[in-house]
Amino acid sequence: MAALPPIQLPNELNLPPHLSAHKYFLVCTLTVAAWDTLVLSPRTWRLWRSPGWPTLKILFHALRFFMPAEFIVVAVAFFDTKWTQASCQKFYLFEPICTAILLAATSAIHVIRIHAIYDKNRAILALMAGLFGVQVVVTAVSAAFYRSVPLLEGQGCIAGPRHAWVGIYWVSATLLYAASFGLALMRSIDSLKARPLSPWKLMLRDGLNLYGAIFFVNLANVLFWFIIRPTGIDDPIRTIVTSMAAVLTTSMSLRIILSVRGSLSHGGSFALSNSSAATSSRTTHVISGGRSGGGPTNISTHGAQHTYTLDELRTKPEGGEWTHSSHGAGDPDGKSSVHVLGDESHVVKSEDVGLGVKITIDREIGYDDHDHDRYKK
Repeated sequence: MAALPPIQLPNELNLPPHLSAHKYFLVCTLTVAAWDTLVLSPRTWRLWRSPGWPTLKILFHALRFFMPAEFIVVAVAFFDTKWTQASCQKFYLFEPICTAILLAATSAIHVIRIHAIYDKNRAILALMAGLFGVQVVVTAVSAAFYRSVPLLEGQGCIAGPRHAWVGIYWVSATLLYAASFGLALMRSIDSLKARPLSPWKLMLRDGLNLYGAIFFVNLANVLFWFIIRPTGIDDPIRTIVTSMAAVLTTSMSLRIILSVRGSLSHGGSFALSNSSAATSSRTTHVISGGRSGGGPTNISTHGAQHTYTLDELRTKPEGGEWTHSSHGAGDPDGKSSVHVLGDESHVVKSEDVGLGVKITIDREIGYDDHDHDRYKK
């Protein structure tokens, strides 16, 4: 029996191992980008509707559209079997140039945010801005030294480096993300003096997992670039991780923006700033509400000795009135009290109230127009 001739696969199916792995890895990258775009859609809409357009908000929405658009185009060029090598010679710089823009935008987020959490420290700004400038220059120069990987017709179009030193393209970005992660970590550790927290809560509060993920994924990309040796000029193994690194860097940087508490103006503030302000003057509060149609709700703050009226919670009162009095040196116990003026008179003194917050709600709800169907809650 005569032996069957070997089956000749078309070029798009007859892929060398490293090129095949590169295609599979790009599929994973596209999956991550699509999933991230879907998951962040509700929060993107809420951020879009928030007032004002600070720099971080502009960068967020720009990256939300730019990142998936870039890699959709890259994937079409890589997987389209009809894409000729002649067309690739005109297109291959698209990915390194667009990725340089993507990295510049994400790095700008880190510069703004790190500057903000250090309370606008000029030395920190000079350090981060210097690293940012180096990154922009290095990525712009390195992009000129990419080339089209000489693949067979039907195997797609992909860009690769002309020389190994072109990897400084990613080294420059990794240095900035290393500084960002280190400075964020130092700021968080320093805040433990004012408010001790467990490492897990500290990580979640300050987004250290986000800064760390960005740094380590870029570090892995750099190590992969310089340690792995290609088998020839048609081997794209050096750039196998670059697309995933760009997508994850963008995804985590967007979450850094979303993790900012309060306004995004001027980069936001450090997480401890709001909590320390809230806890620096802990006091005991008495909150009381009058009857239906009665007086407004007031708060008597023992220690701070202030009264706050929450008029928006009730309509204009018809009955009683709440007042606040603070006894001075003439008062033997030096305490503050709340008086109710109206049908009844009652005094709430601070010694009658324990630690914490005492809330009394007296509300009457009518379910129809008949008096006998009115209930008291």
